[in-house]
Amino acid sequence: MQGFNPTITLNNGVTMPAVGLGVYRSRPEDTGGAINAALAAGYRMIDTAAAYRNETEVGEAVRASNIARDDIFIQTKLWISDYSYDGAMHGFERSMRKLGFDHVDLYLLHQPAPAEFDRTVGAYKAAEKLLSEGRIRAIGISNFSPAHIERLMAETDIVPAVNQVELHPFFTQKPLIDFHKKHDIVTQAWSPIGGVQRYWREDAKPEEDPLTHPVIAALAEKYSKTPAQIILRWQLDLGISIIPKSTQNARIIENFDIFDFTLTADEIAAIDALDTGKRGGPDPEHSDRKAFPFVIED
Repeated sequence: MQGFNPTITLNNGVTMPAVGLGVYRSRPEDTGGAINAALAAGYRMIDTAAAYRNETEVGEAVRASNIARDDIFIQTKLWISDYSYDGAMHGFERSMRKLGFDHVDLYLLHQPAPAEFDRTVGAYKAAEKLLSEGRIRAIGISNFSPAHIERLMAETDIVPAVNQVELHPFFTQKPLIDFHKKHDIVTQAWSPIGGVQRYWREDAKPEEDPLTHPVIAALAEKYSKTPAQIILRWQLDLGISIIPKSTQNARIIENFDIFDFTLTADEIAAIDALDTGKRGGPDPEHSDRKAFPFVIED
């Protein structure tokens, strides 16, 4: 159903589209075209980050669309090289300058950086300040574990609205989802189709791709949908926000064509059972400036 996009209400009352376009690994020269295709298909949320180095292109594409800024939900992320209160303030201003906006709808801390958690806390306090000033409509985190979130909540004032994490049929994160529900935090899935199994791990085997699993394939045949659409629908049925990424117009449209069917409880449980407990991407426990030494340039 082109143009339809359900919304999720965050813990501060802000509404967010359930489905957005991710632009991780989108080259600057490809980002604008991907956003054009997404907005034409009905997407109204774009997920970027300082570390993706395409914030400028995101802002340009949104302005060129002639869609009102307030009708598009923009979220970006602060990179760990800018953690600390003052660093976050600087990093936020840099992102606003590159995006060309005076505010963002959701601002996330990109990693927990456990080895330097005092800097993480300082960065989050800066986000709280920016929220109070109206320059951010909601604040959140990315790749945080329950232990990270508990520590953050103990040292700050505002419960994160969103935690964006790796989540797909082979890494379902059930304990984390349950923790989020307890604290009214929205779970948002990056790599929702499981692409991280292919592009991050050099030792990945073909059978480790959720798109080719027999359970997913059988459901795709039953509903006359693609395996990717089955996986994305599974997450929507669980109440998870999703940000599938692509720069291919056909794939962008395909990923949004998921609103004309739902899975049964037994089918959702069958996909849940595919969990291996094995993440495909980096371990957030080891995310810090030593593991990711690059810095964001002004």
